[in-house]
Amino acid sequence: MCQTCGCTVTAGNAQLAAGDPGAGPGATTTVTVLKDLLAANDEAAQHNRTHFDEHGVLAINLMSSPGAGKTTLLEATIRALRDRYRIAVIEGDLETDNDTVRIRAQGVPAVQITTGTACHLDAHLVHRALHDLPLAGLDLLFIENVGNLVCPASFDLGQHRNVVLLCTTEGDDKPAKYPVMFRAADLVVLSKADLLEVLEDFDPARATAALRALGRDTPIIRTAARRAPRLEDWLAWLEEQLSAPRALAALRPLETGPTVHV
Repeated sequence: MCQTCGCTVTAGNAQLAAGDPGAGPGATTTVTVLKDLLAANDEAAQHNRTHFDEHGVLAINLMSSPGAGKTTLLEATIRALRDRYRIAVIEGDLETDNDTVRIRAQGVPAVQITTGTACHLDAHLVHRALHDLPLAGLDLLFIENVGNLVCPASFDLGQHRNVVLLCTTEGDDKPAKYPVMFRAADLVVLSKADLLEVLEDFDPARATAALRALGRDTPIIRTAARRAPRLEDWLAWLEEQLSAPRALAALRPLETGPTVHV
């Protein structure tokens, strides 16, 4: 966790990190604050998840290193599913709204979270973003986390599923190097799989073995979103996951409205 760089404190939870102004510096105070922040984050995450469940929205936390292809995969996914499902995206980045502009160009709602120095999203930041999204009119919400294979895995956002992209240009040892991230995954997506034919240093079998060595039987699928599109397995997985929130929503009918206020 971000105990060294201090990015555990975000714009969403800064008021919770003030602590006791009369307390002096020291390891005990720091650890206590960090524990309190995580506890508060988990409470906010459950609050978010309750709203997702009540509205029958499937929330997916999409994580990877920078440049692994999260936004490109989302663009292709939206094009494939927007005629059947109502989709929105929350974008997390330290700076710029570049990815949000790309997503909005696909004709779906997108909210930008700019974290500043924080290398991850937290539940409080997502909670704020939900005020600007029409949850009552959605089926699927993607939360594109900040590009980072470490910190995002430690913060529950209220999502139903964690998806981690492992890019073929990164090296097949990433599950071994970043075990916390890959242990948290409900699905590992081998992105830019169309490049495997020209790469000599990425072996999908080695990547799978590294993941299995963590004691997880997490499914691994391959995707490509540009040169030679390959989305069949990814779309099939999404369809399977989407069935659960719709069934839950049928049991909890809600009044429709333009925006949910949480």
